[in-house]
Amino acid sequence: MSDENKLIEAPSPVQELLGFRLVEWADGFARCELPVSEKLHNRHGIPHGGIYATLLDSAMGYAGSYTGSADQRVMSMTLSLNVNFLSRPKGKLLIATGRRTGGGAKTFFTEGEILDETGEKVATGTGVFRYRAG
Repeated sequence: MSDENKLIEAPSPVQELLGFRLVEWADGFARCELPVSEKLHNRHGIPHGGIYATLLDSAMGYAGSYTGSADQRVMSMTLSLNVNFLSRPKGKLLIATGRRTGGGAKTFFTEGEILDETGEKVATGTGVFRYRAG
């Protein structure tokens, strides 16, 4: 495990509920993974769009909140989230990546995508986040 990944936090309550994990975290980058299961499906038998939105929101938020130090946690909140639904997964694992694309002292901008393990791109997104004090 790289030094960056030693800083990965314990799963949050929503991560526990849905079953996804933060598996890679570095400066300006984060990766979350979620095994596809029937409990995540909508009436059409595919993952609900809210699952994609949650994965993108989490990966992109983490991407802008990395400090490199477990003692210097930075929290953020979502100001704007845009999700584009492109396809349905062919595989059994959703892989969400987020990248910080810019920002300043109080806000940051991100982009993200979700692929499955076959390389099928199922969703993309952008987000604007605000750093939280305290």
